[in-house]
Amino acid sequence: MAKLYFSYSAMNAGKSTVLLQASYNYQERGMKTLLLTSAVDDRIGQGVIASRIGLEQPAEMFSPGDDLFLRIKDAMATSQIDCVLVDEAQFLSDAQVWQLAQAADDLSVPVMCYGLRTDFQGKLFPGSAALLAIADNLREIRTICWCGRKATMVVRMDGDGNVIEAGEQVVIGGEDSYVSLCRRHWRARQLK
Repeated sequence: MAKLYFSYSAMNAGKSTVLLQASYNYQERGMKTLLLTSAVDDRIGQGVIASRIGLEQPAEMFSPGDDLFLRIKDAMATSQIDCVLVDEAQFLSDAQVWQLAQAADDLSVPVMCYGLRTDFQGKLFPGSAALLAIADNLREIRTICWCGRKATMVVRMDGDGNVIEAGEQVVIGGEDSYVSLCRRHWRARQLK
């Protein structure tokens, strides 16, 4: 029975690396994966999933209004798809998460989603909230705070290195714009 998976973490934990490794493992065994990434995140370029350690692979992009169940169903009608892997899953809408669950349930294809759990204000992203609520399997990918504890939160920095406390939930930036911290240091806004 296929399942809907959600692997989540703070920034810089290696989510994209884990996704690309999973895709490689399927492909190495002669199976085909369908890779999806958000059109919102264009740091690396359009239609590419890339990790900080230099791995990358082309991917189809999804936008907020896309019906992902139909996209997967159509892809499976023309080609064998053994697994669907979704990067930047925090940018999924609630409806899209349910569409991915429907693909796992009705099309019998595993769907593995990777994304951030919370934003810089400690609030759940809509896609992450829906995945935490309905995914069959949840997995935390860990990274560490500067103090050595598990980092679960992220702060956003301005160009001068100051912590930003308010603003839009989604601002696409490089790794230098965000710092992963444990909850204690996130609450204190203590960067070192």
